Amino acid sequence: MTKYIFVTGGVVSGLGKGITAASLGRLLKARGLKVAAQKLDPYINVDPGTMSPYQHGEVFVTEDGAETDLDLGHYERFIDEDLNRYSNLTAGKVYWNVLNKERQGAYLGSTVQVIPHITNEIKEFIYNVGKTAEADVVITEIGGTIGDIESQPFIEAVRQISLEVGRENSLFLHVTLVPFLDGSKEHKSKPTQHSVKELQGMGIHPDIIVLRSDRPIEKSIFEKISMFCNVKPDCVIENLTLPNLYEAPLMLEKANFSAVVCRELGIKAPPPELEQWRQMVASAAERKNTVHIGLVGKYVGLHDAYLSVAEALRHAGYVHHAYVEIHWIDAEGLTEQNCGDKLSGLDGILIPGGFGSRGIEGMILAAAYARENQLPYFGICLGMQVAVIEYARNQAGISDADSGEFRPDSPHKVIDFMPGQSDTVDKGGTLRLGAYPCKIKEGTTMDRCYGKPLIWERHRHRYEFQNEYRELLESKGLTISGISPDGRLVETVELSDRPFYVGVQYHPEFKSRPNKPHPLFLGFIQAACEKTIATK
Repeated sequence: MTKYIFVTGGVVSGLGKGITAASLGRLLKARGLKVAAQKLDPYINVDPGTMSPYQHGEVFVTEDGAETDLDLGHYERFIDEDLNRYSNLTAGKVYWNVLNKERQGAYLGSTVQVIPHITNEIKEFIYNVGKTAEADVVITEIGGTIGDIESQPFIEAVRQISLEVGRENSLFLHVTLVPFLDGSKEHKSKPTQHSVKELQGMGIHPDIIVLRSDRPIEKSIFEKISMFCNVKPDCVIENLTLPNLYEAPLMLEKANFSAVVCRELGIKAPPPELEQWRQMVASAAERKNTVHIGLVGKYVGLHDAYLSVAEALRHAGYVHHAYVEIHWIDAEGLTEQNCGDKLSGLDGILIPGGFGSRGIEGMILAAAYARENQLPYFGICLGMQVAVIEYARNQAGISDADSGEFRPDSPHKVIDFMPGQSDTVDKGGTLRLGAYPCKIKEGTTMDRCYGKPLIWERHRHRYEFQNEYRELLESKGLTISGISPDGRLVETVELSDRPFYVGVQYHPEFKSRPNKPHPLFLGFIQAACEKTIATK
């Protein structure tokens, strides 16, 4: 029978529940178990697709096109399993589904209530992720902090699941903060005790408590929490802040984390095989040189807005034994006067995805700087569109080239809606989302990086390269190196005579793993490393 692990958080938000859940998933998978993971978010938005990155960080896209919470990126990177639309559920989606069912008469005239209708919807979703993945273990993280009014239906739903599947098939894991007071030079357990008491008042008794702290916790704190929170002594686990988040599974396993979980759930599994993971962590620590990558974006004030991009850069750095130092450059602040000063000294420029016209001219300046100075360039989604606009303006003689997104009245929209598309549709869930195929042209940088003729990558965009400009731009030296199999859509462009100058319409960062870096990020960082060596 599928086992269910529910991860909650207490005291404050941002404790790293997602990293804890992802680390546990990696450890259980390393024991030979099939693991599925999901995140329940209490906010009322249907999904994070229309939320500002400043509010929510990046939107992570699954293979089947679901726009989800960024924690799912951690799950995929740690567990190395492709997640799906059942892996993220919001309160908004729950109420949306329930209200639609009510309008269709599905409840046969019953009064629709939080219990049982809302909780049943949540339970069905949790059960579905296990069925879809045919998982041995489902790890479900509940967003927010215990005590939040928004999360109460989710807490009630998982309490009911525990009763339905039996306590022998369910486990509650509570992540909580143990603060250190500089004044008295000691850790304090009371916030954890109060958090657990709040959880117990909702009918849930945690089986394992994970203590988050920036510094090692003294033994007396473990004993006190074990006694007052009514958990076994070895079920109180320390989770320290680490310089590399991928060390977390190894650190937690030193406290027998996965063994305790398996024991509590009655799972018989061999010890975890973590040698490959240890080698990856060791490679991350072997830094022979530093490469300086300029990430030119519009949300650089919040690094979580580009979380998967930053992680993918680091993954590639591990293979090349290079420390990737990311320079966060605000595109709005780039001008013709300061562009050279702000971008000089970089070994590569990356322009990530985004929406809207803010900062676009600065990004175009950055793409031009990379092209003119033989600097490795990597454009992702918006970054590809920017590269096309820059090339059309400065190399193909179309001085007013633009995108229909930024300038709808432009006479030369090299980027725009495809025929049949419209800007009158709702913004949520109507983009080109999920995995699509791309056919790669032989002899290109794309061909060199992937080493195969057909790939599948995840998309999240609405505007496309306009086919009427294909012939002109190619005649001026731009290589169209990837297209859809039917030839209708341009997926990638590049300057094939450079070590690396590539723009892709999709989001390769979503498929990068710490022990399996994405081939395009590998190629980009390799070119940046070669530039670093050449200039020394």
